[in-house]
Amino acid sequence: MKSILFFILLSLTAAGLQGQTKSDFLMKGRALVERGKPDQAISLLSTALENYRETDVYLGRAEAFAAGGDYSQAINDYNSANSVSPGSGEYGLARIYAFKGDAATAVYHLELCLESEYRRSEKEIMLDPSFSLVENRPEWRQFWRRTIYSSVEKGIAEIEYNLTTGNISDAKTVFTGLSGSYPGNDALAYAGALISFSEKKYAESQLTLAGLLADEPDNEKYLRLLALAQEASGNPAGASSTYTRLLAAGTAEPEVLLLRAECFRKTGETDRALGDVEKFLDLYPDDKKALSRAGRLSAASGDNLKALTYFSENLRLHPNDAECYVDRANSYFVSKSWDFAMKDYSMALDLQPENPDAWLNKGIAQLSMGKKDDACFDFRKAFGQGSKKAAEYLSKYCIR
Repeated sequence: MKSILFFILLSLTAAGLQGQTKSDFLMKGRALVERGKPDQAISLLSTALENYRETDVYLGRAEAFAAGGDYSQAINDYNSANSVSPGSGEYGLARIYAFKGDAATAVYHLELCLESEYRRSEKEIMLDPSFSLVENRPEWRQFWRRTIYSSVEKGIAEIEYNLTTGNISDAKTVFTGLSGSYPGNDALAYAGALISFSEKKYAESQLTLAGLLADEPDNEKYLRLLALAQEASGNPAGASSTYTRLLAAGTAEPEVLLLRAECFRKTGETDRALGDVEKFLDLYPDDKKALSRAGRLSAASGDNLKALTYFSENLRLHPNDAECYVDRANSYFVSKSWDFAMKDYSMALDLQPENPDAWLNKGIAQLSMGKKDDACFDFRKAFGQGSKKAAEYLSKYCIR
């Protein structure tokens, strides 16, 4: 009997895995690594490789091996990635050899990476903590004395830096200076789309990105910026479609699920939004933000009992978080469970007294239970913190 049950369980697990897309495998693998479970990530991605013998799956498993300290197997997977797409594993190999303290071999693989289509920016390399063990070695210093990056690459890096500091004017000056010398450069065109986005010229940014995506339809960087521009321009439906393209392309970023969920929420597709958030929670079951969103979406769909389940779980995991108490209190408030709502608002206000909405709702709950004096105290606190609605309750119930 035990063997039969085991076989059934194994069959059900296999069936579930067969229904997974490449993006599902990659996101789950990344989440397991981030949650300190590299062995489970390795097992999962080994299953994925049965159907997807592709570069990004090899790279994902290599990172899992590295996280578990198995550098030999990580090296094998980075080399396998190279065999599928030349140059794709070189940056990972450089990082592994840097971890091992082998500066010369790390530099060798970094050179190969920079000669490939998987070239990394100077900023990305310099900020990568993987290279901290070799940054004072002579091989590393000698490497950076060379002319590695072209004028246009340095210019784009300057544009991106200026945009991160809010200096759009200087970014535009650099862009204008480069445009005449490097017509048709895709990286520079993308920098232009970034500038347009920063200037809130969303239509212009989208037009540039549409041209870039015509040549590279699965480019993750282009798709991400396009979705942001669509949402910022008031087109959440378009943004959700772009995030769907990003997921279909095999992104390993679970955060995309939450971004798409927010777009679905804005278009009134509450069930689809909740589905994405619940999928994220399968990856990160303890995530406070996702549990809160799941609860709010459940409440918006009319399932207050389900909302309370999510909010209570969030409080179990984060017992000293005022926002978690407010979330559950609001759910009790909607269902007119006044005593429970009042108690949760009280807990929230003990942790975070400056919350006029919580004071107001706590007062309404007290009033609904016949505790007029306590309610008036709460309304005064809410009014003192800027709640205009509290003034209405004060004038109606608390003026003698």
